Amino acid sequence: MNNRSLVAASLITAGAVSMSASAALIAGWSIPTAVAAPTIGNGYSYGAADLGEATAGTSLSGFHAVAATTWSSPAGNGSTYSLSSNNWSIGDYYQISLSTTGYADPITISFDHTRSGTGPATFDVLMSVDGGTSFTAVLSGYAVVQAGLAGSGTTTWNSATNQAGFATTFLCPSAAAGQASLIFRIQSTVTTAAAGTNRVDNINVYSGAVPTPGAIALLGVAGLVGRRRR
Repeated sequence: MNNRSLVAASLITAGAVSMSASAALIAGWSIPTAVAAPTIGNGYSYGAADLGEATAGTSLSGFHAVAATTWSSPAGNGSTYSLSSNNWSIGDYYQISLSTTGYADPITISFDHTRSGTGPATFDVLMSVDGGTSFTAVLSGYAVVQAGLAGSGTTTWNSATNQAGFATTFLCPSAAAGQASLIFRIQSTVTTAAAGTNRVDNINVYSGAVPTPGAIALLGVAGLVGRRRR
């Protein structure tokens, strides 16, 4: 790569990182408190976001078709707790709701997601702007990494280490901006063994694009190459 191309690549990547600095965290759930044990039933409401500029009226919840579902809070991805459940069927979901009134496009959502060996491996993310009357798929059929699976390059979730490979981050449709009631569902597309679990952590919704860890790493590589050329 010549010097001109190198500079261009560095500027593009620097622009992405600069964009992250201007992103506003609207609402985020770091799962700071544990689910009371035992909590069993079709539905569970964890509660409001603990991070962000607009936490009032927000909620994190879940619903399963099987009434024997156990809701729990094992270790998160670099945090003390996560939200976990078993007894997964097609259409079961975790859900967040918030308002994006006053926040501009793009709206970005990011969350960490993992499963046990028998937990559901394929999910959709659905979005509603009409209070849950109708939903649109904004991310279809994405695969969930099994933490600690041989060859995955990951370890079991723990409170000390945040592993970037579990993060799902994407830009939402423009309709997500400026909504009094915005709902996202992380919804299973498969039914699994009753004991199979799935857990989420570090759920964040931003106004503004947030680059992936790879983009930040690329900036570091560009800087190193530039120094070597000089």
